[in-house]
Amino acid sequence: MKTILAIHTGGTISMSQNENGEVVPNNENPIAKEQVILKGQINLITDNLFNLPSPHITPQIMLALKQRIMKAITNGVDGVVITHGTDTLEETAYFLDLTLPNTIPVVLTGAMRSSNEVGSDGLYNFQNAISIAAARESYGKGVLVAMNDEIHTARFVTKTHTTNVDTFRTPTFGPIGIVTQHKAKYFQELIQTEVCDINHVVEGVYLLKAYAGMDGELFSALDNEKTNGLVIEGLGAGNVPPQTLAAIQQLLDHHVPIVLVSRCYNGVAQKIYDYTGGGIQLEKMGLILCQGLNGQKARIKLLVALSNNKKDAELRRFVSNAVS
Repeated sequence: MKTILAIHTGGTISMSQNENGEVVPNNENPIAKEQVILKGQINLITDNLFNLPSPHITPQIMLALKQRIMKAITNGVDGVVITHGTDTLEETAYFLDLTLPNTIPVVLTGAMRSSNEVGSDGLYNFQNAISIAAARESYGKGVLVAMNDEIHTARFVTKTHTTNVDTFRTPTFGPIGIVTQHKAKYFQELIQTEVCDINHVVEGVYLLKAYAGMDGELFSALDNEKTNGLVIEGLGAGNVPPQTLAAIQQLLDHHVPIVLVSRCYNGVAQKIYDYTGGGIQLEKMGLILCQGLNGQKARIKLLVALSNNKKDAELRRFVSNAVS
């Protein structure tokens, strides 16, 4: 019999509509009380660790989750399922993907409809996540996200719609598997994740999105001793307006690592354009081009690297490496 730890953290999957139709947290998580599928095959352990809407999740809470999972691994569980609000689910999933050993399956899931809404998807997604975590085929695939009958990697999945149950997608690459009749079926493999163990998280790692006509004001505002790192979502393949360059150079002169990704939904940041503010110039200045991650994921990766005390060439290699 497989032993699966279900860690509940809050979010829509644990919420209900009140008499006014407003979605609010419950004092007790209704999902945590449900009997799930595979009865007689699964020993389900429940831990109501948090009861937080996902905008309340912080890197410190992600670290607490990581530590709880490490304890569970030491105690011999066969898999872990985490229920989580969807707004920041992809960031928690990627944080765990970077910091946990790639041993037992760890699966995050959530819901787009609260527990008492018509068509609520929470219990269904929860049951699928348990099936995935218990499947022999799920070992060695890194942290996974299970939503709407699809299995995605934590590295590349993102929320694409504010309310649709089909919101979680993997641009460019697609899901690595599906769930059918409560069984996980895989048809893609993820390149091995590089684990970066940490026991604390640094603060002062920021994210800015480039836009037409942007100047250096926001960058200058971050030029202080509290800033430890910055991710820029650049235009197109990874470019910025020329008016930002002087302030960006000041941050680099003060030894602030800056990572460049694209604000585009698909594709990767590349050094293609050789004009003022183009990707070629930005790399020559010292920005780290991170391929394949969106801005919020790149911020998590930079934060984890800095929390592991990576510097200089080691930091650049870890953050820019597309396979981890």
